[in-house]
Amino acid sequence: MTTVLLADDQEMVRTGFRLILSAEPGIEVVGEAGTGVDAVARARELRPDVVLMDIRMPELDGLEATRALMADPAPPRIVVVTTFDVDEYVYGALRAGACGFLLKDAGPRLLVEAVKAAAAGDALVSPSVTVRLLERLTEPADPPRLPEPLSPRELDVVRAVARGRTNNEIAAELFVSLSTVKTHLGNVQAKISARNRVEIAAWAWEHGLVG
Repeated sequence: MTTVLLADDQEMVRTGFRLILSAEPGIEVVGEAGTGVDAVARARELRPDVVLMDIRMPELDGLEATRALMADPAPPRIVVVTTFDVDEYVYGALRAGACGFLLKDAGPRLLVEAVKAAAAGDALVSPSVTVRLLERLTEPADPPRLPEPLSPRELDVVRAVARGRTNNEIAAELFVSLSTVKTHLGNVQAKISARNRVEIAAWAWEHGLVG
């Protein structure tokens, strides 16, 4: 059973999320929080597997709440929820340790997928959101210098991840097996010290690897 904490200052949003997630087998909503301070306190009290974290909340915004929880010895998996057009803190939240993000109007299927991906140790990367968001919130830095450079094929995989492709889509595009894609992703994560797909995507945009 995957346990979830809902952190959002809008009660209607929390109610909608609870109804969607509670109807999904294997997911249990164990608590709610209406402020950032309450979100941190409730997460530490309830120890949920996943926290759906709003960005705009009173007392403490989602970015600071994420940083606070990620500093804990065993932090929950945090998925940032945003309205995108007004929230420009999402990139910072991802860099602070959040494992994914979605729009509030993303729909039931994507909400469930985001929770399941986070619980499985992966991250939801939606092409319609990730590419636009990271393009908007990052400026290309100098080309990265790594102790062990990425191979040409690993770079291909990184660019595909940054464009929001799934593992199956990457395998089809590069004419390789799914296991090969997973191997490349594991190598990339080790080389650039990324914790998940979102950080790989953020790293690629940050260093200007995606045109």
